[in-house]
Amino acid sequence: MTEGNFVDYIKIHAKSGKGGQGSAHLHREKYIDKGGPDGGDGGRGGHIIIRANKEMWTLFHLKFKQHFRATQGGAGSKSRSTGKDGDDIYIDVPLGTIVKDGETQEKLFEVTEHGEEIILLEGGKGGRGNWHFKSSTNQTPRYAQPGVEGQEGWFQIELKILADVGLVGFPNAGKSTLLATITSAKPKIADYAFTTLKPNLGIVKYRDFRSFVMADIPGIIEGAAEGKGLGHRFLRHIERNSTLLFLIPADSDDIQNEYEILLNELRKHNPELIDKQRLLAISKSDMLDEELMEEISKELPEDVEHIFISSVTQQGIKELKDKLWTMLQ
Repeated sequence: MTEGNFVDYIKIHAKSGKGGQGSAHLHREKYIDKGGPDGGDGGRGGHIIIRANKEMWTLFHLKFKQHFRATQGGAGSKSRSTGKDGDDIYIDVPLGTIVKDGETQEKLFEVTEHGEEIILLEGGKGGRGNWHFKSSTNQTPRYAQPGVEGQEGWFQIELKILADVGLVGFPNAGKSTLLATITSAKPKIADYAFTTLKPNLGIVKYRDFRSFVMADIPGIIEGAAEGKGLGHRFLRHIERNSTLLFLIPADSDDIQNEYEILLNELRKHNPELIDKQRLLAISKSDMLDEELMEEISKELPEDVEHIFISSVTQQGIKELKDKLWTMLQ
């Protein structure tokens, strides 16, 4: 799904370089007209390499360049000189990127550390020169190996956002408003469902110059794990978060039921998500008095800690940061 410059899913076609031809050269110089074989090996073809780059947050740069082809290795030459290796092609991707086989959807690898390099397709080996084939029975071989062909294929590249805290809630629960309140992010905010069509990241500044990253994930609806609404495309972003902040508005008809539906969608997508730390925030609480908060608290699930907040009046925001920071540590 894309909006603006945010791209978290792309398919590319890549082909590594062919190996260079080995040389069948025979040694010749003044006074030596029948020298032995001295043909060098061909150079290897260029690799296709995936490289992790912490400065990137999206796959947008791959949206308009989806074909990558490395160069061929150079041919071997006389005096056993090896041909030049083909130029490697580097494809930079953000941290948290997963690469899958484009045909089988099999997960090949993922990159999570800055500067990490993984060869996606190896270049073909260079052919061996004729001096390798010299023997007592064949002292002047006039043949050499051709280079090995490169590899090629389609690949699916997916981004899973790396954030400390993931915001989980139904559309229009106030996630974007909260993110805008406690970070410098400027997500799109409007009073209708699915305002957020892409994950938004924000840095929450904490005491003593400390900070943590929060991600606003597009709203989940019942059946999202089966592909309804915006589907499971965005559920994968939650897999990277160490803490999940469930956000349910105070004017909801049944807060506990909404929480259970959200939890069930995560469970169906990936049961391991249920093992993450969870905090339940009741948003839009500026419309509640103390008595109503007490009544609502009695009906909330007992297995998760809760907090009443309001992005408009800043109610509970400081306490929310404290709780999240404690959970992250």
